[in-house]
Amino acid sequence: MSSFVLKLHIPSVVSVRNTKLPGRSVSDCGRNWSGLPKSKSRRGNGLCCKAELSELAPAVSAGYGVLLLGGGLFAYSKSGSKGSLLGGLTGSVLMASAYFLTKSPETRVLGDTIGLGAAFLFSSVFGFRLASSRKPVPAGPLLLLSIAMLSFFVMAYMHDSLPVAVSVPDALPLP
Repeated sequence: MSSFVLKLHIPSVVSVRNTKLPGRSVSDCGRNWSGLPKSKSRRGNGLCCKAELSELAPAVSAGYGVLLLGGGLFAYSKSGSKGSLLGGLTGSVLMASAYFLTKSPETRVLGDTIGLGAAFLFSSVFGFRLASSRKPVPAGPLLLLSIAMLSFFVMAYMHDSLPVAVSVPDALPLP
């Protein structure tokens, strides 16, 4: 299985190499920012969190749903736009269903599909809104956020829909 690696470089006095946290593997990954192996004399002082996309999908869908609901409520309170309220409620319901479906391994692909469809829907809506109004705010940032969510859910869908028997080899070390 491939995994999503997030490396944080945090200088510290205390060594965090091979620290065990509940449910997570944390180590310095044996690499520095250039991707080359660390020298033996240099002390490692970074954190490395290996989280799979399937572990991040519920949190991402919940956050995106809250942002869509908040944006719809904000637009309704400012301008009385019932379309924005309906869009925010629809997006939050879709993301809530994606949240609950991605938490279970049996329905994870369906949750990724719902998140992918909702992100595509809102990318299209905000893209059309930006093209028609030619005003960068609020459609521009919302379009960028929706495209980011779309790319995340595409990767999560591809990751979760791969058969288990297929193994993805790790990257070869640089010479």
